[in-house]
Amino acid sequence: MIRIATKDDLEDILFIYNDAVVNTTAVYDYEPYTYENRVQWFEKKQNANVPILVFEEGGEVCGFATYGSFRDWPAYQYTVEHSVYVNPKHGGKGIGGRLLKEVIKAAKQDGYITMVAGIDGTNKGSIALHEKVGFTYSGTIQKAGYKFDRWLDLAFYQIDLETVNM
Repeated sequence: MIRIATKDDLEDILFIYNDAVVNTTAVYDYEPYTYENRVQWFEKKQNANVPILVFEEGGEVCGFATYGSFRDWPAYQYTVEHSVYVNPKHGGKGIGGRLLKEVIKAAKQDGYITMVAGIDGTNKGSIALHEKVGFTYSGTIQKAGYKFDRWLDLAFYQIDLETVNM
């Protein structure tokens, strides 16, 4: 089931996000986040009327998705960047794809025109998933980040929300 997140989901969301921080290049950050940080993040999203979607199965949050501003200048007001994260023990079940489609629908309903994905260049699974739902390659920033003793290239993909049918 996909639904809007509540504060009760924050511990699961924190676990999923921190796993991505510590164990993957999906997040170009080094240190795990605190529960208090996720509460602030959650409240900021709520105050901005930005949905945080969770995929729940058997009472457990298995993944989450949201979006936020792409850049803070006014001319970018119709473009958002999204995030989709899945608990690693639930990988390969199609949860990420279902969350991605729902966050696309939400952004379109909220009046956004373009959705951007910033994906680590080595994350072939995420790239394939985004291409499957209609994202197109926009470019790569080489050596955009440094993690796990190596340089990381950040690939950008985008989708035109006006033409998407989901």
